[in-house]
Formats: sequence, structure tokens, C-alpha cells
Amino acid sequence: MPYPDSAFGFDNPEDSPGFLLWQTTITWQRLIKKALDVHNISHAQFVIMAVLLWFEEHQQNSTQISISRLSKLDKMTVSKALRKLVGQGYITREESPKDTRAKWVALTPQGKQLVSKLIPIVEGIDDQFFSVIDKNDQKKLIQIFNRILTY
Repeated sequence: MPYPDSAFGFDNPEDSPGFLLWQTTITWQRLIKKALDVHNISHAQFVIMAVLLWFEEHQQNSTQISISRLSKLDKMTVSKALRKLVGQGYITREESPKDTRAKWVALTPQGKQLVSKLIPIVEGIDDQFFSVIDKNDQKKLIQIFNRILTY
């Protein structure tokens, strides 16, 4: 039961699912950032490049909007990251021939090579980070995350 006259709905910070999610996310992001910093790539840039590779492998056209939708990154973050990735030579952007408001986005060979190198590194961090819970609990956690994302 919370302390009388407390602004908080929990006795301890560890009782708050939101606070625990925050702590978990920050801890996980630090590990990813450390691995990506060596390659001068931000986490958002990595996610965008991984999304582009996913689209390519599944023969799907990729636009800034489709990147935003799949990654859950806001449009401004995607736009800024894309500009930097274009400048680094990792992606190309061109107007859609069907809709001049839409921009098609694709990995360059250099971008594909880099993201293909980084994916196993990030997935290795994920494997190690989540190894504190067994595979069945990991599957349950994924189901929980998917339910939360329908919010």
C-alpha cells in the first residue's frame, strides 16, 4: 500500500511496471549503443537499416512512412537519421514514380554490408541480455510485448 499522502501509486519503485520497463530499456539500450558507437551508427540508424534489409529480403518497397510504421520511430527521427545515412553513403532516397510525396529508401551495397555485420552483434547482445530468463519465459515476454504494442 502506498505511503499516505504520496504522489506515487506504489510503495517501491520496483513495484511499478512502467519504471521497471524504463530501467530495462535503458540498460539494454546502453549495451546496444556501446556496440554501435564503434561503427559510428546510432541505435535509430541501425534499426532503420535493419528494417530496410528486412523489407529488401521480403521484396517489399520501403518508404519513410513504412520505416516509421514498422520501427515505431517518429517521422522526424526517421527523416533526420535518413539524411545522415545518405551522407554516410549507407542508403539512397529517391522520389516514388507513382507518388512524388513519397520517398523510396534503399540500402547501398556499403549499407547492406554494414547492417549485415551489425545484426549478429545486436542479436548476440539480445541473446545475452535476455538469457537471464528461460526460452519459455522469453516467448511469453514476446507475447506480452506484442499485446502491449496493440495499445
